[in-house]
Amino acid sequence: MMLIKKLVVVGIGLIGGSLAAALRKRGQCEEIIGIAQTQETCSRAEERGVVDRAYTQISDICHELGEDDLVFIAVPTLAIKSVLIQIKSCVADNVTITDGASVKGSVYRDVLDVFGAEPVNVVLGHPIAGGEKSGVDAADASLYENHRVILTPFKDYASDEVARRHVTKVRNVWQAVDANVIEMDIDQHDVILAATSHLPHVIAFSLVDTLANDTHNENIFRYAAGGFRDFTRIASSDAVMWRDIMLANKEAILSSIDLFSRNLSRLKTTIENEDATQLTGVFTRAKAARDRFTLMLMNQSYSSKMKNIEEKQITYKVSPGGNARGTIRVPGDKSISHRSIMLGSLAEGVTNIQGFLEGEDALATLQTFRDLGVVIEGPDNGRVTVHGVGLHGLKAPSSALYVGNSGTSMRLLSGLLAGQTFDSTLTGDESLSKRPMNRVANPLRDMGASIETDESGRPPVKIAGGQKLHGINYVLPMASAQVKSCLLLAGLYAEGETTVTEPAPTRDHTERMLQGFGYQLKREGSTVSLQSGGTLKACDIEVPADISSATFFMVAAAITPDSDITLTHVGINPTRIGVINILRLMGADIELQNQREVGGEPVADIRIRYAPLQGVEIPEEQVPLAIDEFPAIFVAAACADGVTVLTGAEELRVKETDRIQAMAEGLSTLGISCEPTADGAVIHGGEILGGEVESFGDHRIAMSFTIAALRATGEITVKNCANVATSFPNFTDLAGQIGISLDVIDV
Repeated sequence: MMLIKKLVVVGIGLIGGSLAAALRKRGQCEEIIGIAQTQETCSRAEERGVVDRAYTQISDICHELGEDDLVFIAVPTLAIKSVLIQIKSCVADNVTITDGASVKGSVYRDVLDVFGAEPVNVVLGHPIAGGEKSGVDAADASLYENHRVILTPFKDYASDEVARRHVTKVRNVWQAVDANVIEMDIDQHDVILAATSHLPHVIAFSLVDTLANDTHNENIFRYAAGGFRDFTRIASSDAVMWRDIMLANKEAILSSIDLFSRNLSRLKTTIENEDATQLTGVFTRAKAARDRFTLMLMNQSYSSKMKNIEEKQITYKVSPGGNARGTIRVPGDKSISHRSIMLGSLAEGVTNIQGFLEGEDALATLQTFRDLGVVIEGPDNGRVTVHGVGLHGLKAPSSALYVGNSGTSMRLLSGLLAGQTFDSTLTGDESLSKRPMNRVANPLRDMGASIETDESGRPPVKIAGGQKLHGINYVLPMASAQVKSCLLLAGLYAEGETTVTEPAPTRDHTERMLQGFGYQLKREGSTVSLQSGGTLKACDIEVPADISSATFFMVAAAITPDSDITLTHVGINPTRIGVINILRLMGADIELQNQREVGGEPVADIRIRYAPLQGVEIPEEQVPLAIDEFPAIFVAAACADGVTVLTGAEELRVKETDRIQAMAEGLSTLGISCEPTADGAVIHGGEILGGEVESFGDHRIAMSFTIAALRATGEITVKNCANVATSFPNFTDLAGQIGISLDVIDV
């Protein structure tokens, strides 16, 4: 069944002719009728087969049109009003009308002038596509494939069944030619297009016109490089069409020109002053933004290795059995990577970082500080250079700060931003938006911060700047390195002393790194405190391999007969080695080799060989030291003889997902008896079967069930694994390297 009976194209040029050609190619329209200004164009369109018939007046065919038909207005923006007048005089109000103008406010005003209201059958739209050529001969059936079409329907269409039908028809037509259709507010559309489309055309037209009139260098175009050709290609666009666009969207375009002119003037001054750091900042920010834009066009996130986690569904199919042997190095520690960017940005001087984790979470933190005005070079194979701005040098971001799936970024930044003079908002992806933030918001409020979350204490987190913070003596209700670090960062800006006492030891990377940057703090037992008024001095940082990432391969070797894995340069911070202590308690053969200290952090090569595991009662004092590693420890317990009991781990229920429940359900599916409790689980060792398990988008759960296949009797299918790239970009490569047979399925 065809989508529409008749398509009437008013203006048979590139835009209108391409839609006609695309619908004809796909067999989605019974008849295509063209309306053009001249009989010559009409005849040419018929000869080329772009239309079945063509006329110079829409009144010649309006009596034929009904509710199954569509009129597409594809004339220059300032000519649309005259077309609307003709349509009103003769086209029935059950015929769907849409347009392709790149300025929607102007067309909206024309619609109101002509119809006196918002007609239910009029759906404004804008296909984001074009070319250097114009006219009927430029019609291209593939023009709209994988291009965006923005619809700007009238605001109340959803409540009107008839209006909704017309919007649906227009959306379906564009989707039928393989366009990506989105909806947008009219004013927002014009502001965005002024900046991203109209301004570039202004610059290109002006640049070519300027150089064409450079009488001092007549060969300027003859020897122009490829970059000039690529950039100025858009200056070959239809002059009349762009004249109309400039006049129709004048206010928004002038605003964009003013913004560009101010930035260009600042860049000119920077060059005059030979300010290399600021030049680097402009160029690195621009490169990062352009690279990110490229990834967005490809539906990818910060890392080119990962499809957009909110749009893609990745499944792992893991064959049973396999070995676990080899020497590997896992990526850099995520916690230290986050903090190296944060403290390096607040330091005075240049911080050089090696081993930076180029995963989604850490890259989100890096981008956030770029958005806060910090000059950051890289990352380039784990190397990053941060030009610190000092404790009071951050600048107000131009929009909300998006941190993706990173709870660490959002919680630590909340403390840091609470001490700034400007307002800020922290947002995240769908998963992060479900996670509790009052655990940091409430103590920050006690310090004098002004912080808003949603009614349930979840993101977005809105922070009012300019608040006078004061130090507090805070006793953590539960052990949390993120809350401790958040309050210490806020304490850098708070009057007096900020003291945090934890009920059990948690990772101390923030304290170690603060001292590495020369900031004084005190530690007495379970209490850490600092005074404001100090400074951070830049230093070099070598990020050790992440023990959380190493854990999956430690467990892989611990559960697999005849295994022997060595993990090099792994951080063994005493507040992070709970997984080593717990696995050793279960009987694992773990040897720490080549122990040393790098940048204030203890490091070692970890060798793990297979040994039979025994179920144990996990000591509660070890729980905070292994809080992120428990999904993998659950798998070790499933392969152990006897029963393993975990208590005191209620924090696992508020991670990326409820990790206790998720692991219990998955292990039960695989034939393992696992009884969840309020603060832990009781796991009975047994035989792991094959089956399909759900990771709930939690990267650690996905990786844990992947290594479980080493001891499974059948294939394990793990669903929703896209988030693995947030913490471990090359997990699947290393899994294959040590002997796991894994297929990645892009659903």
